[in-house]
Amino acid sequence: MLNRPVIRVMNETDLADVLKIQACCYTELVPESLRAFRAKWMASASTCFVASINGDVVGYLVSLPWDDSAPPELDAPTCRLPVSPTCLYLHDLAVLPSARKAGAGALLIDAFFGAIDRLGLQCARLIAVQDSSSYWQRFGFSELDVTGNFQAKLATYGSRVRFMQRVIRLGQDGALRGS
Repeated sequence: MLNRPVIRVMNETDLADVLKIQACCYTELVPESLRAFRAKWMASASTCFVASINGDVVGYLVSLPWDDSAPPELDAPTCRLPVSPTCLYLHDLAVLPSARKAGAGALLIDAFFGAIDRLGLQCARLIAVQDSSSYWQRFGFSELDVTGNFQAKLATYGSRVRFMQRVIRLGQDGALRGS
């Protein structure tokens, strides 16, 4: 039985492990470079997380405060956050196959939703790659229709992709509620 993963904020020394995990998990798109991951991490370090088991990084989640425009570019050498973000964009989640049954993915997603709460945002967005939309539906995400330039941008993420969103609403007590 695997130990329970520990979730923490990603630091720069984790980026080498992130690249290894990315290369292991993504088979339908070209992995992003160290430069691209560093740019995203530097833009919003407090919304990027790693999962570790016995001190070894086994998964990661990179998210960015973003807006309703096109998603962040893949493998971009820089990352500039919008002045007025409208959502927390989940750019990347990957967990080593050996750690998936330990719940690392769900714990990373919990950290992501905690970041939405801390930032006071009311929307989560992502692009489900490698035919993973059913996974994201379990966490309350639903598919959005896209057209035009946005559809062309999605095509850069691979052939089996879906743009998805989860709207978060504030309850009367001020607590976040998923919908």
